[in-house]
Amino acid sequence: MASRQQLTEQEVTEQEPKEVGEQAMGPAVLASAASVGLSLYYFFFRGERQLGAFIGLWPPTILAFASYFNQRQMQKQLNTLTQPGTTLKNAFDSMMGNR
Repeated sequence: MASRQQLTEQEVTEQEPKEVGEQAMGPAVLASAASVGLSLYYFFFRGERQLGAFIGLWPPTILAFASYFNQRQMQKQLNTLTQPGTTLKNAFDSMMGNR
């Protein structure tokens, strides 16, 4: 028979982790793909190579901003788990209900 500690660890490991950046990366990827398409349109079909190259620089910038905001959100969540003055072990213990 498994102990209570082993059961709670097993329940936690079986749950799928919720991704932090799902809501932010979806629109960013869509906007990046659209700007790549727009860049190709201007570069090849309209013949405006300079404008096409300029628009081609947008996707990395859009994805960099999305990544930055995801990291800020993860940092906020981590700060709420490990409030100032507590150790990481105490935060995990309180999160897991071992106190």
